[in-house]
Amino acid sequence: MDALIQLGIFATLLGFGFFFGRRAEAKHYQSIFAREDELRQIVVSTDRFPPKEFMNHNAALVSGNVVISVDYFKRVSAGLRALVGGRIRSYETLLDRARREALLRMQEQARIAGAEAIINTKFETSRVSGNNNKGIGSIEVLAYGTALSPKALEASTFTL
Repeated sequence: MDALIQLGIFATLLGFGFFFGRRAEAKHYQSIFAREDELRQIVVSTDRFPPKEFMNHNAALVSGNVVISVDYFKRVSAGLRALVGGRIRSYETLLDRARREALLRMQEQARIAGAEAIINTKFETSRVSGNNNKGIGSIEVLAYGTALSPKALEASTFTL
């Protein structure tokens, strides 16, 4: 009888994890798509040096950081997939959302600074452990780069 109760609890948690996890993921992707359209005018590049048209711009470090938690369903499905091997698609979407969110936060910081472009963009990814280092609890992604803002025109430039 205890085994049946435990199986019922497991199935219930799995169902809740699937339903609420999918719902949260879909809502997050909608937010990501909308903000990507808003920030499309800020050019993001991995080039180390600025293009010629940005050579006289001010440079500043910008970054975006996000930590996204793994839901119960993803954790269970990844554990089952680990038994047979292969791609763990549930974690791939988690990493995709985290990377895109970190990039958007970096672009938002650059927009506030008046930047037109971000060069030398890099990503750092780390695992935030759960369950005493026995599995992934959350994933952290940091995006950083050099924001290029036009230099302000000095008053002496405007002569008659």
